Amino acid sequence: MSLRPDAPLLAPSLLSADFARLGEELQMLESTGAQVVHVDVMDGRFVPNITIGLPVVEGLRKATALPLDCHLMIVEPLRYAVEFVKAGADWVSVHQEADPHLNRTLAAIRQAGAKAGVVLNPGTPVETLVDLVGDFDFVLLMSVNPGFGGQSFIPRVLDKVRRLDALRTERGIPFLIEVDGGVSLKNAADLVRAGADCLVAGNAVFKAPDPRTAVSGLLGEMAKGRTA
Repeated sequence: MSLRPDAPLLAPSLLSADFARLGEELQMLESTGAQVVHVDVMDGRFVPNITIGLPVVEGLRKATALPLDCHLMIVEPLRYAVEFVKAGADWVSVHQEADPHLNRTLAAIRQAGAKAGVVLNPGTPVETLVDLVGDFDFVLLMSVNPGFGGQSFIPRVLDKVRRLDALRTERGIPFLIEVDGGVSLKNAADLVRAGADCLVAGNAVFKAPDPRTAVSGLLGEMAKGRTA
């Protein structure tokens, strides 16, 4: 029996959107068939960039009914993870590399009512999660080094997806596998075929000549990966 959801999910990343028109960008996404909105939260310490915080997430929550997937690229994530749930996040993920008390943080996110996720940088092996299976709802695999949009996809992440898919099958415990970084029409089918359930796409959506057509194309490639 498959532990994967019925259909793969697409989560456009607002990091590549027009920040002066976020409300309009969200309305556009709602009309495309995208199922999740990815929100990158950076503190300038864990990664060399600063993006948005709690007040913006509160505003996003008021502007869309789509689930908000908040990816916390911050130090001391336990201090803020629950606050992002209160602000309106439906999914909250924290970096394995940033949290020495990951079990505690994941439990706090779940108790607050959101899906709890673990993020792994490209150089962090999936085997670091062996003793945490069952404590998280999804794993976000970075296929670029976090901090900036528009980077090139790191192909070896495909093998990490396969290993993570094998881990959940071996344990018989369902969790989503999400991939973020350099996702495009060229690799979307391969990622889903390898075991990915949710793909984060930034430039591939918002920098496309027609974002609606871009979303449709990505969803089509993802469907090919599932049926192959």
